[in-house]
Amino acid sequence: MTLRRCDFRGVFEMVKRLTKSIIDAAKYTGDGRSPCFIWDTEIESFGVRVYPSGKKSFLVDYYHQGRKRRYTIGKYGHITLHQARELAREKLFSVQKGIDPLFERERDRGAETVSEFCQIYIERHAKQKKKSWRKDESYIRRFVLPKWGSRKLNSITGRDVSNLHIEIGERSPIAANRLLQQLSKMFNLAKRWQVVDQAWPNPASGIDKYREVKRDRWLDEGELSRLMVSIQEEQSPYVKAAFILYLLTGVRKSELLNARWDDVSFRRKELCLRETKNGNSHHVPLSGPAIEILKQLPRDAENAYILPGLRAGRPLVNLDKAWFRVRSRAGLTDVRLHDLRRTMASWMVQGGASLHLVGSLLNHRSLKTTEVYARLSNKSLRDVVDTHAERMLKMTSLRIINGG
Repeated sequence: MTLRRCDFRGVFEMVKRLTKSIIDAAKYTGDGRSPCFIWDTEIESFGVRVYPSGKKSFLVDYYHQGRKRRYTIGKYGHITLHQARELAREKLFSVQKGIDPLFERERDRGAETVSEFCQIYIERHAKQKKKSWRKDESYIRRFVLPKWGSRKLNSITGRDVSNLHIEIGERSPIAANRLLQQLSKMFNLAKRWQVVDQAWPNPASGIDKYREVKRDRWLDEGELSRLMVSIQEEQSPYVKAAFILYLLTGVRKSELLNARWDDVSFRRKELCLRETKNGNSHHVPLSGPAIEILKQLPRDAENAYILPGLRAGRPLVNLDKAWFRVRSRAGLTDVRLHDLRRTMASWMVQGGASLHLVGSLLNHRSLKTTEVYARLSNKSLRDVVDTHAERMLKMTSLRIINGG
């Protein structure tokens, strides 16, 4: 055993090859204020600090850019001597590569947790750039936060993402794929915003998606007749109007719920959707039956929305419970609300409408016939929806809202 002068506090320190028995027997020999160390002869600058309380911690000293640094590896008892030696070798090897382990630790301690970054993502990106930001928020709340909320963002690995993708995919492959896309975007933004190191690999990359089968569910005449009967059993005129208007106009769920009375022109017989999924405004021609539905709806003088909700000045926000009741009574438990939009399109095509006309009515951005849409007159579009509405309602022999 040899003695050396402490570089930090001026106390004497022991230098010997560390063993478990030496560490177990070590006692604090300072004055209660100065540190006490036992340094290893196997790895230079690796040692144990003994505290007045008897606690002992492994540490390693090193120089980085001319500065002496001290890195605490861990508490003796929580990790073994062998584990501490291996970690010390790793840290000293990092120093040889120009990395400062203490700086890396301090940076990681200040890193955002997954929960914190998710909030940044929603406020800075999703709400600013996506009409469907609430879906992103829902995926985060349901799938991400329960698993990783308290973890540091840069601790997430490809295996973490893959395991979550598999877990969700066993129940819903499409939801698993959408979450994977969302996570990949979030992690790329984290690098762009310098929340994580630029060298951090995106843990959502390289993961194979589930094969998706495009949904093609629409209602035939018998199913539609049962659905219309079930709709009439709902008590709220707004709920009944919503479901029938989906069938008659083909607009998306959120587009109708957010529509206001000043978006309706009874003179031009159209509904102007100012914000759509495609990011552009869209003028929806209204058939005669659709106009009658709107005229029959009770108006709330203090609510600008066509379909007012329970909260003052707010729209109807949730049709899920009502839709589950309607489809259950009709024996159509596999039918989703969005399938009413598909039903409208299918019935129009069956009635002789061209795909270009239907694509224009549904505001499909993916069609490559924009120049054809530009030549379509409002009358042509209105003729299509009038024919569709008359055929549908004639077959069901039902009144619009109040009948049953």
